[in-house]
Amino acid sequence: GLALGAEALGDPSFVRRLMQGRIPRLDTADKLLAFLGKPLIRKEFLAEIEPTTPTRPLNKTVAYHDACHLAHGQQVRAQPRALLATIPGLRLTELPESDWCCGSAGTYNITEPEMAERLMRRKIDNIQRTEAETVVMGNPGCLMQIRAGLQQRGLAVDAVHTVDLLAEAYGDE
Repeated sequence: GLALGAEALGDPSFVRRLMQGRIPRLDTADKLLAFLGKPLIRKEFLAEIEPTTPTRPLNKTVAYHDACHLAHGQQVRAQPRALLATIPGLRLTELPESDWCCGSAGTYNITEPEMAERLMRRKIDNIQRTEAETVVMGNPGCLMQIRAGLQQRGLAVDAVHTVDLLAEAYGDE
């Protein structure tokens, strides 16, 4: 099912509240229509509506990082990978500990900087092990955290949002 995604962006307690059942699940078209106009977790939504297959090949190897709110709060793991698999030429390699936190976790990187740094280093180590050219994720906090870690290491690995990679694959369609 689908869940409201706007709260995940600005509220570090999103996963806890979701797991407690305090965030509604939108698992039917009726529920989705009732919440129309509110931001949704786009990757799960895209997987459910079965978009047309991208035609622009992206000949690169990518690793996918599972954002905590998606993987743990929503159990959204397969859908982003399924969307990526539709991109011609894209090789998806598994990221070890892909569902482990990168250290961003809302404001965690501000309130717990030492632990956030350790988590980020571990995540960057795992990204480096994949030898992927690009790491893809669906959370802006993760994106900033992982980009910072890659930059600190001087690694030539791109970090991009899933939707941006899909937009690249669709090109001018």
